[in-house]
Amino acid sequence: MPVGRMCLVDVALIGSLGDKVSTNYMKNNSRASLILNCIFWGIIGTLVAAIMIFSKKKFAVQEIVIDYAVFGAVNVAVFYINYIFLIPELIKKRKQYLWFIVCFILLIAVSVAIKVAVAKFYPEYVLQYKADDKIQHIPLASYIISVVFIAGFFLVSSSVIKFAVDWFSNERIQRNLESEKKDMELQFLKSQLNPHFLFNSLNNIYSLAYQKSDKTADAILKLSEIMRYMIYESNDSWVSLNKEVEYVESYVELQKLRFKDGASVEISINGVIDGQQIVPLILISFVENAFKHGVANDPSDPIKINIIANQKILHFSVTNKKNTTNKDAIGGVGLNNVERRLQLLYPERYKLNIVNTPTHYTTELMLDL
Repeated sequence: MPVGRMCLVDVALIGSLGDKVSTNYMKNNSRASLILNCIFWGIIGTLVAAIMIFSKKKFAVQEIVIDYAVFGAVNVAVFYINYIFLIPELIKKRKQYLWFIVCFILLIAVSVAIKVAVAKFYPEYVLQYKADDKIQHIPLASYIISVVFIAGFFLVSSSVIKFAVDWFSNERIQRNLESEKKDMELQFLKSQLNPHFLFNSLNNIYSLAYQKSDKTADAILKLSEIMRYMIYESNDSWVSLNKEVEYVESYVELQKLRFKDGASVEISINGVIDGQQIVPLILISFVENAFKHGVANDPSDPIKINIIANQKILHFSVTNKKNTTNKDAIGGVGLNNVERRLQLLYPERYKLNIVNTPTHYTTELMLDL
């Protein structure tokens, strides 16, 4: 496809895709966030339960309330203040890394202050423990160090989880947007085929009508059959190879009606066509190109269409004698269009070879089915 046309496609896609970015981001972000948060707190909860179950120490009710309710709430608050506010606002949105470090340290300081204050009020539940039937005291400095470590652990954990969630979400969004862009571009390319084909066919029928040919009615009937395939059956992502070949044959029959003595076309079909699937309207552009730019009424040098198929490979080729009086550029929208579709739908699975000699033009397509 020409660069200018591709630019128009990209511009057209931006508006449609842009509206989906925030929705997809929120949806994917929420799901990933929920999963990782559940895993993290599940691990923390399991560790706490294991300590309480397997520890030989008998926990007083007040000790459980202080250690796991009050201090637990402080740890959760530290985690989610960083997760919900600091990282999204200071790092993601404002890029204020220095302020983030300051707030990070302040959160640790506040957490330590709250826990030390509780420890001062209830030292028997926080700073004391019983060992060998003796009451042991925890030095305040050691306790502060442990509290700083715990607060840092929850802050670092929330940061890691938040960045992981954003990374996974962005990766998924990127893949979704690329897939959506590909689908929309394919729809755009496919939408070009119908008007392009219809334009050429109507020109042919106009020529018949202008000549007051008796073939005009047959041409219109044949065109209606072809358009039925294009409008209804080709809307599927894949069609049977047999239907696509029948469509090519119908198109050739339509083209033959243009000529008084019929067009000179040889169609050769070899191999087995039985159940293989192919992208619709992928072959017709090569045949259109042959009729538009080639000589179709020379019995000594007919248009040759060769189809060889098995369950895995399709070989499709079209050869035509050049029409030296036709000054249009060979290829045009049709071949540019089909080549772009091949790139999108059959990446690494096709080979397109074009042989352009002074007298003949040949296109060969090898396709992995």
